[in-house]
Amino acid sequence: MAVERFRHAFPRARWSDVRKSWFVPGKTATRRIDRWLAQEAEMLAIHGDSKGRDAFAFDPISSPYLEVSDDLRVRTPYSKTILEELRAVPWASWDDELRAWRVPFRSYEELRRRWPRIERAAQHAEPEARKRRREVARKTEAYKAAQQRNAERRRHRYPLPAEDLPPLGRPVATEKYGIVVFNEVSGEFVEPFELTASFQSQCDYVWGRWRSATLPELVRTWPARSPPGVDERSRGWWQPTLAELRIARRNARSIERRKQNRALKTGG
Repeated sequence: MAVERFRHAFPRARWSDVRKSWFVPGKTATRRIDRWLAQEAEMLAIHGDSKGRDAFAFDPISSPYLEVSDDLRVRTPYSKTILEELRAVPWASWDDELRAWRVPFRSYEELRRRWPRIERAAQHAEPEARKRRREVARKTEAYKAAQQRNAERRRHRYPLPAEDLPPLGRPVATEKYGIVVFNEVSGEFVEPFELTASFQSQCDYVWGRWRSATLPELVRTWPARSPPGVDERSRGWWQPTLAELRIARRNARSIERRKQNRALKTGG
């Protein structure tokens, strides 16, 4: 049928066995073909929308996240899963004014196929569902441990083995905070319940206070000849490797550049 419509629109068109395609003579052939293709696409879209409306009427999606108008409109809480699914639906597009995704009826079958995952993700992203998950998470040991780590990070405290202290004033690598400089050992013993699983509880630990290593300190630091062993990692600190120093130096340079840019903006 498409070939018949094409030949009716372009009676001078000829089939080329060599090119395996139709040839339309004339200087305006390109514009006329583009216009005809646009008309064909519009006709197919109308036909597809009609089929999609029939499919929706026969097997509709009933969901609070779907509205029916001239097209289908999906409005859900934010979710990366939903974005991935809707972007895979042909002709689906985001409408900034409506704050919703618009899906033409010709894409209904594809939307119907993906809808169970979209709806599950939307329910999972609801504020009440997120609140319930946060409340459940607060009761877990992992959440309590994370809260404890954050509190210690704000205090700049770190448990150190009393019999194997790091050198003060020199950059060393740690499991939690990367490369830091310990500037003080308080002598206050760490209670066993304050230690995480990464520290051995057989020896005594004391609190040490640390700060971030500066770029000049990192540049002056010689790397370790070999990666840290199990004993060095279990005590909580070790001589940094070249790979660790490279990462720390790159981050320190980035921080220095940001500080310089802020200073220039303030001065300007």
